[in-house]
Amino acid sequence: MEEQHDLAKWLEGRMTESEREAFEKSPGFAGYDKIRKYSEMLKAPDFDTEKMYRNVMETPKEKAVMQMKTNWSLRIAAVLVLAIGLFFAVRPMFTQTELAPNGTKKMFHLPDHSEVTINSGSEINYKKWGWQKNRCLDLKGEAFFHVTKGKTFDVNTDLGKVTVVGTQFNVKARGDRFEVTCFEGKVRVQSTTETILITKGQSVAYENGKKITPAPVDENGPGWLYNQISFNAENLNAVIAEIERRYDLKITTQNTNSAQKFTGTIPADNMETALQIIASAYHFKYTKTAKNSIIFAGK
Repeated sequence: MEEQHDLAKWLEGRMTESEREAFEKSPGFAGYDKIRKYSEMLKAPDFDTEKMYRNVMETPKEKAVMQMKTNWSLRIAAVLVLAIGLFFAVRPMFTQTELAPNGTKKMFHLPDHSEVTINSGSEINYKKWGWQKNRCLDLKGEAFFHVTKGKTFDVNTDLGKVTVVGTQFNVKARGDRFEVTCFEGKVRVQSTTETILITKGQSVAYENGKKITPAPVDENGPGWLYNQISFNAENLNAVIAEIERRYDLKITTQNTNSAQKFTGTIPADNMETALQIIASAYHFKYTKTAKNSIIFAGK
């Protein structure tokens, strides 16, 4: 015990001069001296309070900010992935719109593979969601349908409704004219005044809700599919509107007040010939004022 006490005093520097000399002459001093030297080599560096404070206040904050940025990046990415997934999941529930701008025609397929061709200046809206149970669409303008066999197929317009099962038919609903022609199968037509069933080769037409004599049926299909525009007792405004849609024109009239109705066919792929036919039928002159602008003037 005394030896350990002397070692502690020596290491702490509390020995008197005589005690230190006596201790250094003791047999175990050489070992004690080596222990002291190695202990000094392992001595911790001086503690810098100011430096430690800066490390505590600055370094952790910097890491926290970086972690926060990382977390927000991951969260934003997760939200984007979720949003994209939800978009594609609910997309079929949205109303699908198929449009044929003036001067064009468009063909597309419905979810049951029914084929639809839209005439110029026409639009169709439908929903893909639940299509097999509720096969219906809304038509503005004119379209030809080749419907696959299945459940009832409905075409809704502002002027009437058409119901079919596996058939080919054409529907035109423009202005005050509602026309339906059946090329295959059977078609049930519901106008504002009646419901009628027509079969292959038959057609029905209404104007202002009143039934009128329809045009003869071309067994090959509606003329507009083959670049022909057919009119059946149509007034001048309707004729002009159809030409505008097909050729993407703007037609203005001067002194053209005419009650004459036009029946006939004009080309849908030759604007000059089409304009000449109508000008001749109504005794008009026509003038081009710009690339897509025409004036019809009475003589």
